[in-house]
Amino acid sequence: MNIENLRTELENIIDNSIGVSLKESSGLKHLSYNEEKDIVTVIVGMGEVKEPFETQLKREIASLVKIKHNHKGLKITVEASNVYDSIVKKKDIKFIGIISGKGGVGKSSVACNIAYRLNKKGIHVGLIDADIYGSSLPTILGVHHTKPSYNENKKIIPIKKENIELISTEFFTDPSQPVIWRGSMLNSMISHFFFDTQWDKDTSLVIVDFPPGTGDILLDIKNIVPSMKMILVTTPHPSATHVAIKAGLAAKTLGHELIGVIENMSYYENPVTNEVEFIFGEGGGIKAAKELGTEFIAQIKIAPPIDGTDIYDITESNGKVYDEIADYLLYQINQ
Repeated sequence: MNIENLRTELENIIDNSIGVSLKESSGLKHLSYNEEKDIVTVIVGMGEVKEPFETQLKREIASLVKIKHNHKGLKITVEASNVYDSIVKKKDIKFIGIISGKGGVGKSSVACNIAYRLNKKGIHVGLIDADIYGSSLPTILGVHHTKPSYNENKKIIPIKKENIELISTEFFTDPSQPVIWRGSMLNSMISHFFFDTQWDKDTSLVIVDFPPGTGDILLDIKNIVPSMKMILVTTPHPSATHVAIKAGLAAKTLGHELIGVIENMSYYENPVTNEVEFIFGEGGGIKAAKELGTEFIAQIKIAPPIDGTDIYDITESNGKVYDEIADYLLYQINQ
């Protein structure tokens, strides 16, 4: 039996509940063959599991497997698909990943400030807090711990802050307790963010705040969004740069496009001496960009926002830098 030929034929079957092929809807969830018993097992996700479409779909699968290919046995499972109407199937959606090698380099603050500046430019932005163990986007954006609501289709409604949509583990767990999860639970939460969340119809760009390093979540999201544009965040410190380069190489190995490096905490302007002090060293971001063959986008100096939050206003020097970063990203995603 050539299982790949059968897969192709099955994917050409139309799911009439939504009027598209199983290939277009990513509806063929599983296909296997027991050669000893001559049994084909198929799991299909339908856009809407309802009659007469479910029976029609099962009949077409049975006709293909048992009549055309003459197999003795067939096991069919039909379930509701959470992929077809998800954000990953939205035609014009753009994804930007924010990654780092080490924790503590300000990656999440960078993600939030980029989202804020893009929002100010009229872009409908979604933020996915994929840093499950160290989720901090709600705190950075000043969003209080809130349980998300659900729509009539049991889809999660993201929390909004100044028209930025946000989904985070913080909203589903006790924020005072650590998240101690293994692979399957991590994968389940990530799937909820991408497949079971009802993002606004006008959302055109989603920023994904990855956990530091090169662990399971990077691989899990690769299976959901095979390729996205990535920005690497590091500090100028040699150890941070060393690990950041590994994270950048991992992203490129997985088929993502690394579009640049941002160096955070680059320097400090001493208000007493008026001198620039390189507290964490110099040149780390430039080194990382050079070794990874990508752009060195910007330096973010050490300076707390004037309003006491973690978000810079356009009147501040760092706010202006983030505004330029936003322009760079808009240029990149339109290429």
